[in-house]
Amino acid sequence: MDVKSEIAGKVWKVVAAVGDAVEEDDEILILESMKMEIPVVAPAAGRIAEILVAEADSVQEDQVVVRLEA
Repeated sequence: MDVKSEIAGKVWKVVAAVGDAVEEDDEILILESMKMEIPVVAPAAGRIAEILVAEADSVQEDQVVVRLEA
């Protein structure tokens, strides 16, 4: 399952790590846009298979930032 950024911005902090189990609505990473912090959360329970961005990376709206496995 792909997790996408809802906004364009920069990755401020990566909260989770590959292999972590997450529940629905758990924070995975935090984006910064226009001096606001916007969390990217898990849309469903699963395990983090891949994190496709690093802290300070720029992301675009609808960019896949994390992949979850059920």
